[in-house]
Amino acid sequence: MSNDISLLALLSCSALFAGFIDSIVGGGGLIQIPALFTMLPAELPATLFGTNKISSVFGTSNAAWHYSRRVKMPWRTTLPAALAAFAFSYLGAMAVAWLPRELLRPLILLLLVGSAAYIFWRKDFGAIHRPQHAGRRELAYALTVGGAIGFYDGFFGPGAGSFLIFLFIRFFGFDFLHASAASKIVNVATNLAALSFFVPNGYYLPLAAICMAIFNVLGSVLGTQLALRRGSGFVRLIFLVVVSALILKFAWDTF
Repeated sequence: MSNDISLLALLSCSALFAGFIDSIVGGGGLIQIPALFTMLPAELPATLFGTNKISSVFGTSNAAWHYSRRVKMPWRTTLPAALAAFAFSYLGAMAVAWLPRELLRPLILLLLVGSAAYIFWRKDFGAIHRPQHAGRRELAYALTVGGAIGFYDGFFGPGAGSFLIFLFIRFFGFDFLHASAASKIVNVATNLAALSFFVPNGYYLPLAAICMAIFNVLGSVLGTQLALRRGSGFVRLIFLVVVSALILKFAWDTF
């Protein structure tokens, strides 16, 4: 019994930190998924991924709600992107059966390095919120970005939130704070799409999922409040830290 309590305590701590990081720039899966696989090695991978998604969707939804109350949300961009992400996330999950995911690692590593280098080089990148598109062009970009990231999140996943933030800034002219806020709406959609497969098939651990969800929400409250108080410059800094961690992880796994 004490061993079970210790495991739940460690998983809850990982969820707290994951919720904090994820609410600012994404990347919570870098923390929660390794913790689940390390502490529960006997469980099926699908069960651990399902447990992670349950925890994440609560934290991400909480962050999205807090951002929407304090930041003027770009709904005309965000909602179409979220709908496309939901649909393509499910397709991405189906594609796991016939596409070797390992082929993606070198490509994702190159994209991460390119994103980080671009942000380091462009000091003003994401500093000013200046939406660039409207009408059909905005809708087309939103559907394309949402669909691409949704497919990636359903198929592979790590770094999806960070890629979303980069794309919202690059293609829509958002600042880091608005991009982070918009990315949470899209992340909620992709998480719900994944859960529509995991939950009906019983791929989750109820007690661990509940405990982790509670602490993930607590972490997201802290992270969201800090991001709103410190602004885009702070989000940019945390973004670069998380993307650097993703680069190191992908480089380690690839080579």
